[in-house]
Amino acid sequence: MEMLSDVIGKIDSFLWGAPLLILLVCTHLFFTFRLKFIQRYIPLGIKLSVARDPDGKGEISQFGALAIALAATIGTGNIIGVSTAIVMGGPGAVFWCWLLGVFGIATKYAETLLSVRYRFVGKDGIIHGGPMYAIQEGMHNKWLAVLFAVFTVIASVGIGCMVQSNAVASFSKEAFSIPVWITGSVEAILFFVVVIGGISIISRVCGFLVPVMALLYTAGCIFVLAINAPFVLPALTLIVKSAFGFKAISGGFCGGALMLAMRYGIARGLFSNESGLGSAPIVAASAKTINPVRQALISSTGTFWDTVCICALTGLAVVSSILKFDMNADFSTYTAVQLPKIAFSAIPVIGNYILAVSLVIFGYTTIIGWFCYGKQAIVYLGGAKSFIIYRIVYFFLVFVGSVLELSVVWDFSDIANGLMAIPNIIALFALNSVICEETKKYLWQGDINAVDPRCREINDKGVSIKD
Repeated sequence: MEMLSDVIGKIDSFLWGAPLLILLVCTHLFFTFRLKFIQRYIPLGIKLSVARDPDGKGEISQFGALAIALAATIGTGNIIGVSTAIVMGGPGAVFWCWLLGVFGIATKYAETLLSVRYRFVGKDGIIHGGPMYAIQEGMHNKWLAVLFAVFTVIASVGIGCMVQSNAVASFSKEAFSIPVWITGSVEAILFFVVVIGGISIISRVCGFLVPVMALLYTAGCIFVLAINAPFVLPALTLIVKSAFGFKAISGGFCGGALMLAMRYGIARGLFSNESGLGSAPIVAASAKTINPVRQALISSTGTFWDTVCICALTGLAVVSSILKFDMNADFSTYTAVQLPKIAFSAIPVIGNYILAVSLVIFGYTTIIGWFCYGKQAIVYLGGAKSFIIYRIVYFFLVFVGSVLELSVVWDFSDIANGLMAIPNIIALFALNSVICEETKKYLWQGDINAVDPRCREINDKGVSIKD
């Protein structure tokens, strides 16, 4: 087992090293320019996300789809992940994490558009969509679609279920002295109660919990920044200088510091917002929308909220808190868990409880969000009957994950999570002309409120346009 763990760990480090980082960054840049800086439409996407679309067809609301996607992406990576980047890459990693989030908006838009464009209603009356269907119907490549679905299932039960369950149980034990088996049991029961109601109930629960948890955590960060007000500007200056390899003290240039800041900032940013991995578009395909571009704009705001806002606030709160104690601090001497604790301890009495509750809710909603991803993938692979088995297995793994040591599971599912990106990105480049045509039709030269006949025909007749 030790040898197996070592091999899997090395594969994981290689995959999430230069190869995948370069691939994803190049994808973000390509679609940013190909789509004429689609990021400028973020205000429109935010407006659409809270607007009702009475003519839209689908299973859940546009905001519900966004909420489920945010439930899966806004998680421990926004807190522990950012802190890890700072410890390993220095304060400059925060800048690169933020910048990657800005460019990642374009990729999230592109992959969501394809998922909605190629969705259809099956004989079971349920909407089916996601990168696997875009690959199969758009590229006519079945084996690549199957690979994506297999990697999605593995990632959902691993990094989406067991790892998150373990994190929630660990946080609860440390903060509230609750035994892990009790937390695991409660998690499993709460999970079952929510998912038994189907995707409509899941969207409602996430639609309530996601804004609450995001506002709670954001308010905590803002409060920390208010307390650290004299150190916010120095922290921002240090983040920018460190991002480009300039030493804060001497003003000199250090290439090694630049590479570390870029490597860990980009890696944590990618891991946090999942742009390019193809996960969020799976649930976006079920949204009530009148054309693919509307939902693509709405889904792209997920990366904005996740990385551009929440990760940036986390980084600034952490760096300013450390500078408050030591202006010449060496961030590598801290652990990723210590940094957010130090930051939130500035809030009297309730600071650490805010942090703990945020982490617990983040972890729980991530479990639910990834369940939705895995559901579509398992149905694609084995049909409706396989979903019944998947739901039972997922339920038990929520408990199992809370009480076991998961280092091997983490690395293995992390590999599957990264491998999801490869078939997804191949499809994005292969179908980039479709993405541009749809964008031109409904955004650049058309009406964002126009009804796509394909969306209406798919949902009214209950069959795909191809059929």
